[in-house]
Amino acid sequence: SYHTGPHTYAAPHSSNQPLAVIGGVAVGVLCATLAIAVAPSSLYGATTQAPSATMVAGSAPVSNVPSAASFRTAVTPMQAAQGVQVPTMLLQGSQSASSLPMQLGLSALMMFIGGAIYQFFRPAHQPLPVPAPFSIVVPSAERTVRLVTGMADARTSVAMLAVSSEKKKVVGIKSPVFNETCDQTGITLTRFMLEVARANPDLQELESVFASIQTACKTIAKLVKRSSIDGMTGLQAGGGAVNVQGEEQKKLDVITNDVLKRALKFTGRMGVIASEEEDVPVEVDNTMDESYGKDVVVEESGGRYISVFDPLDGSSNVDAGIPVGTIFGIFAEDEDCKLSDSFFDDNKDISEAMKGCLRSTLKPGTSLVAAGYALYSSATHFVFTLGAGVNGFTLDESIGEFILTHPNIKIPPRGKIYSINEANRNNWDAPMQEYIEGLATGHNRGKKAYTSRYIGSMVGDVHRTLLYGGVFGYPADTKNKNGKLRLLYEAAPMSFLVEQAGGKSTTGLVRVMDIPPKDVHQRVPLVMGGSDEIDELVELYQK
Repeated sequence: SYHTGPHTYAAPHSSNQPLAVIGGVAVGVLCATLAIAVAPSSLYGATTQAPSATMVAGSAPVSNVPSAASFRTAVTPMQAAQGVQVPTMLLQGSQSASSLPMQLGLSALMMFIGGAIYQFFRPAHQPLPVPAPFSIVVPSAERTVRLVTGMADARTSVAMLAVSSEKKKVVGIKSPVFNETCDQTGITLTRFMLEVARANPDLQELESVFASIQTACKTIAKLVKRSSIDGMTGLQAGGGAVNVQGEEQKKLDVITNDVLKRALKFTGRMGVIASEEEDVPVEVDNTMDESYGKDVVVEESGGRYISVFDPLDGSSNVDAGIPVGTIFGIFAEDEDCKLSDSFFDDNKDISEAMKGCLRSTLKPGTSLVAAGYALYSSATHFVFTLGAGVNGFTLDESIGEFILTHPNIKIPPRGKIYSINEANRNNWDAPMQEYIEGLATGHNRGKKAYTSRYIGSMVGDVHRTLLYGGVFGYPADTKNKNGKLRLLYEAAPMSFLVEQAGGKSTTGLVRVMDIPPKDVHQRVPLVMGGSDEIDELVELYQK
């Protein structure tokens, strides 16, 4: 915004000016009127005597009423000496003519006096000061990727976006506006991201990443729905297949990981991919086919983004038809190494290429550019954030498109549901036990008892928390001292979503988004929910 500040000045005090003008004119007019009114009685008093008739010896009587001829005949001195009567009107006319200069002089004098009075009362002239030049203050922009959507009317959604990288200043982004929608499809995720890219050509690469992610999620939704029919339930290879965390892999774990990994790789925008099902991050080869260089001019941008994901969260429940989901996070590639060389002192066998992958991947949640999840349940939901708001889409299977159904999701400061595995209650630390007990009994700031709802699938529980409010948690206990959820591809992306929806996420001691990962599969305690609810928990840990 611009702040303008011209110098202010006090206008000359002009309350006496009308009085001075009126007074000067009034005095001048009054004096002139008096002069005119008095002059006839004094100057013409001698001529106003009207004798009826005057007899002159040897002549006939002469009337005092002049005839027309008397005005045209001059009276000579001889006639006057002989006693000839001079017409009264001629005498009056000659005397009036002689007094006219005196009347004009008196009027001029009176006007002069009025003008002098006006000049006496009029304030001294004060020239208006010249305003100083406006000063313009341009506030510094935030370093975020922002996307805000809202409904302008029943069928028109407006999206507002701003983007930056860690090495560049914020660039203003034109907001894509949807002035027209199809009554049958609404606003699809495909069109939503295309409009963003059309309004902002710099985001075309991110649009292609989201296009691939949504394609992978549609494929996984189909695989989950048909898993029992197509024989994809049960353990991988009949059992014995274990991932790096010591967890037995389901068939769908392996299949969905391959689907999402290939979809991201095919975008040509990924530099590194890290997954729950992969032991280490994988560097993506973005080399183009040789024919592209011969026949087609193509600008190769290389891998601009790093993707981390859990391809099938809650897969242990998939055989029972319990809701499961996919969690993903997107980081921007940059040359600013987050890890020092001493980080690799205990890992002498790590190759230089792997060191580069780890440097790109091990970033705190505050470096996320985008994050989201897909929920495979009674419907398939796709919820994501680009850094300023959370938007939810629902898959319309009849047309194969995600439709905007939940724009600008917000978590209330307090809800009425807590979602946690209470079987571990006796293994929690004292602050957590006191906190959950307060929610269950109503001895909390909200003064109301909460209801317990726990699915056991993080995506399902967090999705309900986003829509209904409340608390979700998987805290540390005596069996899992560091918690159970993975920081890089579960806790950080979900915390990003919750915070962008107005909530908070903590381990009890620190904000989850601020924790720098030390390992791709590092685990952390996690409790997230409404802002008031999490503040209450943090205070219990600070006692």
